[in-house]
Amino acid sequence: MTEPQETPPVRSFADFAAGNGTGDILDKVHALDRYLQSSPRAYLEGLGLPLLDPPSPRTRIREPDGSPHRVIMLGSNSYLGLTTHPRVVAAARDACSRFGYGMGAVPLYAGTTELHCRLESLIAAFYGAEDAILFPCGYSGNIGVLSALCGPGDVILNDAANHASIFDGCRLSGADIKVYLHRNLRSLERHLERLPPAQRGRLIVTDGVFSMDGDVAPLDEIVALARRYGARVMIDEAHALGIIGATGRGTAEYRGCPGRVDITYGTLSKAPGAVGGYCAGSAALVRYLRYYARTHFFSTSLPPPVVAGLIEVFQLLAADAAGRKELWENVHYLHRGLAALGFDTGAGESGIIPILVGDEDRLAAFHNDLRRAGVFTNLVTYPAVRRKECRLRLCVMNSLTRADLDEALEHFARLGRQHGIIP
Repeated sequence: MTEPQETPPVRSFADFAAGNGTGDILDKVHALDRYLQSSPRAYLEGLGLPLLDPPSPRTRIREPDGSPHRVIMLGSNSYLGLTTHPRVVAAARDACSRFGYGMGAVPLYAGTTELHCRLESLIAAFYGAEDAILFPCGYSGNIGVLSALCGPGDVILNDAANHASIFDGCRLSGADIKVYLHRNLRSLERHLERLPPAQRGRLIVTDGVFSMDGDVAPLDEIVALARRYGARVMIDEAHALGIIGATGRGTAEYRGCPGRVDITYGTLSKAPGAVGGYCAGSAALVRYLRYYARTHFFSTSLPPPVVAGLIEVFQLLAADAAGRKELWENVHYLHRGLAALGFDTGAGESGIIPILVGDEDRLAAFHNDLRRAGVFTNLVTYPAVRRKECRLRLCVMNSLTRADLDEALEHFARLGRQHGIIP
């Protein structure tokens, strides 16, 4: 057997993905190991730390040395605190007693209960759609929808900042992929103008709220372009559901174009606080996806306790009684406080607030020091964003108190100055 060749040192955290050259399929694995063992910067120190409590405003995490540590939570997508809402928890508990904790079958065989049907009806009604379909995972749902609807000869036009699951679904579909500049309608129109008339299968896909910047797609203008050039529109409402719009119904409501989007996709793991995905649209669309979306047809159904909790979630969302007003009060308060300190927080319009840093080493040190001081945030760098656009991502919860936010702002001010991020 040929001995493995010696490979050069890995200079940065991202270099391991290239494999560094021997041709061995596991070379990149060993390259990452060498980097993690040799790097003193501890990029991954604060990632994947176990929570010892639910994702609440003041929660405990397990530090790398094994010690418990209480932090202010600014890293959870549970914007509305529905993971611990009494009605949601009670419904999940009752469903577990009635149906058990899992289904053991795919939806079209023995994997559908009356709870699943009820949830799909509630989601469809929430968007004013004819029907909706559930997926066991938000990521795989995007892959299933896109690969079922699109194929060779079709074209999918993607915002450059779309979620990774959208791009993966596009690649799996075999369709042509065009990427337009982020929220840039002129860039999108240039791509549409260049499409050959014979290429009639055209789908524009955009996030509603973009997960790394917290900004919102110009959906009304995208829909207008789609009508002009004979394209369909699909939107991913992962970070918009329950958050933006006059009643929390997402981007179409926020941009004044409800009922004009062909395909509404979303996850059940952000504001709803659970797991899974959904797609809402015409009855014909949903019927087609039940048979041809492979990640639905070949995946075991969502567990009944999760579905029962989500039924309560959508009833709260439909009544706009999930605490959206309190969330926005906290978002505005924290955003104003960070801006007053001199942080670059981008152009967010949602529960996501980025703090742009632009230097990976400085970002890692800032992130780790904030956690040690008692503020939990998310570190975002390559490949999620370009290295020069690396940032912290803050996710605001409606249950944070003014005392929580003021304490967090004190730490941001002190450590932001210490690391040269603000003057």
